[in-house]
Amino acid sequence: MHIPAITGTGVFTPDAVITNDELVKAFNAYANRYNAENADEIAAGKLEAKPQSSAEFIVSASGIEQRYVLDKTGVLDPARMFPKLPGRTDDKPSYMAEMAVRAATDALDAANVRADEVDAIICAASNHERAYPAIAIEIQKLIGCDGFAFDMNVACSSATFGIQAAADMVRSGSIAKALVVSPEICSAHLEWRDRDCHFIFGDVCTAVLIERADDAKGSYFEIKSTRCATQFSNNIRNNNGYLRRTHDQMEDRRDMQFMQNGRKVFKEVLPLVSQHIADHMADEGVRAADLKRLWLHQANKSMNDFIGKKVLGRTPAPDEQPNILQDYANTSSAGSIIAFSKYSNDLEPGDAGLICSFGAGYSVGSVLLEKKR
Repeated sequence: MHIPAITGTGVFTPDAVITNDELVKAFNAYANRYNAENADEIAAGKLEAKPQSSAEFIVSASGIEQRYVLDKTGVLDPARMFPKLPGRTDDKPSYMAEMAVRAATDALDAANVRADEVDAIICAASNHERAYPAIAIEIQKLIGCDGFAFDMNVACSSATFGIQAAADMVRSGSIAKALVVSPEICSAHLEWRDRDCHFIFGDVCTAVLIERADDAKGSYFEIKSTRCATQFSNNIRNNNGYLRRTHDQMEDRRDMQFMQNGRKVFKEVLPLVSQHIADHMADEGVRAADLKRLWLHQANKSMNDFIGKKVLGRTPAPDEQPNILQDYANTSSAGSIIAFSKYSNDLEPGDAGLICSFGAGYSVGSVLLEKKR
């Protein structure tokens, strides 16, 4: 048996940024256009008028102030309201693989590991650009790894589930090194024309290198324990998958893009996640006072504040539960990994922390870590 450790992380961030003010301006122009075009039906009570959005509403509802996206022009076009991501020919890298190579290279560099030393790649993300061949195998080819690769989808918990799978393989001795990459193009499945959710998501890619602790060349986090759980629910759903939307589908059924029953999600997920973390910590003999850092899924500031208070038994200090939501928005499975990557270097050997993600499924995954050097 071997001890698995996280020895490197990487984050690819797109260049384009959409601020709340920019998004609201585009959304309100779309809403005005819709209301004018459907004025008779709205007056007759056959359709509901589209309400206006505001930057204040977005911050109050979510804590989000901006988001990074692969394409800005399509999202901010009131006549379109979704990104322009043209289909690529088969001889070109997919969008997800292209993002993953950038993040994976940074993770490898941070760990001082060569690509050809990696035994396995798991592409763990909410939506995948195609069914097959696996995006992970394309990434494997592009960065020059041997071994094997496969895709995984557990929605917003994909990264933590991927970490558990990789850690178990390293622990058993079947592999020595693995990359878990989470290329999240959330802008492609978001319904930007829905005021209740048009502000939620952004695009990003994270990568985590997991290897045997004995092989670590620098500072690392020992993976002390992992735990995953799922429970079926329809309250967060996407029936259309990924990049299929075209001009001809502008009036598809609402459930063909991301949708959620926010109130039910808030009510049902919070106790599920809080209890999951509490049980995981109790079984591993970890007390709230032992935790120096919580890296939570970046879904909604109110949700994170609630969970942090439940776990620690008090309101967490900002440095105990860092948020990146205000800058990145919800980036699905990548959110907790961004927080870990950006807010972990200051911990001292012996300090303990917990990564947790949660989302559609329902799904929840937690990873207990200890800084070693």
